[in-house]
Amino acid sequence: MWGTGVYDSSIKKQEDVNESWANVQAAYQRRADLVPNLVATVKAAAENEKTILTQVTQARAGIVGAKTPEDLERAGKQINTAINLAFEAYPQIRSTQNFSDLQSQLEGTENRINVSRQRYNESIRDYNGYIRGYFKSSALSWFGKGEDFSPRKGFAAAQGAENAPTVKF
Repeated sequence: MWGTGVYDSSIKKQEDVNESWANVQAAYQRRADLVPNLVATVKAAAENEKTILTQVTQARAGIVGAKTPEDLERAGKQINTAINLAFEAYPQIRSTQNFSDLQSQLEGTENRINVSRQRYNESIRDYNGYIRGYFKSSALSWFGKGEDFSPRKGFAAAQGAENAPTVKF
């Protein structure tokens, strides 16, 4: 009975390790799904604001450079059009807030991934500590039905992972 208990506990610990790794993969998938969409949204909002600000700046330059009343009237209409566009199409200039929100989302996503990796490493430690004991490893060799109860390696960072990635806009 003791040997089958060791076997059953080892199976449970293996499944805990597998679940922990699946959680790491889920966090990776969340990042892969989320980050490109966030970056695209922030880029689109910033581009829209750039267009509006360019139009307003050009219209203001037209007023400054106006030589005739017609030039002044034309520049005034351009400013009114640009301002109306700004309030109708995008009522609030928010690119700074969008970039701040993006930074928070990136940080939160990386924190989730890090927590998942840490939990994975903890489950590896628990599993390896359990199966490597002399009597437990003997019981697993007797009752293990040829299954692989070898020690597992924890998460290891990829070569160069110590260098922070660059987010480009």
